[in-house]
Amino acid sequence: MTAAVATRVAVLASGSGSNFQALIDAQVPIAVLVCNVPGVKCLDRAKAAGIDAVVLDHKSFESRDAFDNALIAELQSRNVSLVVLAGFMRLLTPRFLSAFPSAVINVHPSLLPAFPGVHSAKQALEYGVKLTGCTVHFVDEGTDTGPIIAQAAVPVLEGDDEARLQARIQVEEHRLFPAVVAAVVEGRLKLDGRKVVRG
Repeated sequence: MTAAVATRVAVLASGSGSNFQALIDAQVPIAVLVCNVPGVKCLDRAKAAGIDAVVLDHKSFESRDAFDNALIAELQSRNVSLVVLAGFMRLLTPRFLSAFPSAVINVHPSLLPAFPGVHSAKQALEYGVKLTGCTVHFVDEGTDTGPIIAQAAVPVLEGDDEARLQARIQVEEHRLFPAVVAAVVEGRLKLDGRKVVRG
């Protein structure tokens, strides 16, 4: 992606959409929100911001591949060139990732490669680390294994439980995620193998 080519951003979300709201608040240009769960708060956020929203209920598709094929068709029909995952609770198939090579970005609530998957704050507490945080990364076919773009550290405090720690991590997500997405949109970051470098 380069600054010379207009980047059309799609956000995929499944729930309340707090990271989606952080992108809106940072004035990241978003062409469309696609949500796989009807009636959730991220749809209200899109409406309030005047952003097109599409619901593709994954439960109405007979397979993961069928859902992803419909998702690909929807995004391609809108000339989307960058896909941003903001609390999207679906694993994407290799077919989807091949349709948007090196153009899918996610934010994860740990300092990857530590604590991939779900309940990362709980994992951090159980392991006893003193620092955790969040990671913005390109998505590949593994679980939270894609090239790391940026990270922010969050200390684990005495008396933390999962909810308190997750809330502090989310503060950093809301700061870091929009800044990274904006940098990619503006062509200031590029992928060189597994390394992300300034463009």
